[in-house]
Amino acid sequence: MRFVVGVMGPAKAAKKDLDNARILGEFIARRGWVVLTGGRDVGVMDAACEGAKRVGGSLTIGVLPTAKDKVSRHVDVPIITEMGSGRNNINVLTSHVVVVCGLSGSGTVSEVALAVKAGKPVILVEASTADVAFFRKLDKRLVQAAASPEEAIELIMKLMDGRQRRVRRAEQDLDRYIPA
Repeated sequence: MRFVVGVMGPAKAAKKDLDNARILGEFIARRGWVVLTGGRDVGVMDAACEGAKRVGGSLTIGVLPTAKDKVSRHVDVPIITEMGSGRNNINVLTSHVVVVCGLSGSGTVSEVALAVKAGKPVILVEASTADVAFFRKLDKRLVQAAASPEEAIELIMKLMDGRQRRVRRAEQDLDRYIPA
């Protein structure tokens, strides 16, 4: 199974958040991971998929709220949910990790809360100290801050390493109980 990185952020994003999303998309693509966004042709959603397609080799998935929403031309697999904001659950639950570029929209804030509730790691890129403190109150183990897209990728790599160790331990435990 391929590793899925959800890149979340507002439709009306600041320039720094768009730049960070593009860079993240490029980094994710270089590693052969899947980029998952809200799929629309605006904001962080479009920028992350654009970054991935600049490099090539990455699959981009867009989970859209309705059939009326315009799909980013950088999305390979659009998933039309007809769920409105309920699609945020799909975004979060499908992602192995959620990376956030900008917290100026209520949709993005809800995605962070849903991710924490689902036990998914969340990385806030260039977030304010107040935003980081607020979300860390929900679960300081799951919510991390990154000063740059590069640091976010480093944090993801550490998370993956820990995940792979847990999988190996579980496989070893199974080997003890299930004869070959």
